[in-house]
Amino acid sequence: MAHYIAFIEDAGPDRAVGVWFPDLPGCTSGGDDMDEALRNAPEALELYAAGYEEDGKPLPRPRTLSELKSDPEIAGDLKSYMVALIELPARAHAAE
Repeated sequence: MAHYIAFIEDAGPDRAVGVWFPDLPGCTSGGDDMDEALRNAPEALELYAAGYEEDGKPLPRPRTLSELKSDPEIAGDLKSYMVALIELPARAHAAE
């Protein structure tokens, strides 16, 4: 099963919680609270994967946390946001 690292931005009780995937530009999700945002994240991955499949392209390889930490464009985000490991739903992964 493929798992992608997600960054989670919780800007406070009056704002939505945002989720984005550094290995998948443009793949975002969110929710009214942390739990809802994390529940919605796999669906965002699935929709993103479906778009790649329609275009006949393979999904980018998910990087490890160590690989992301060594990427200067991502390293600062690792210090600023929470991270979660989100599994690509099996039905989307089977299409790869």
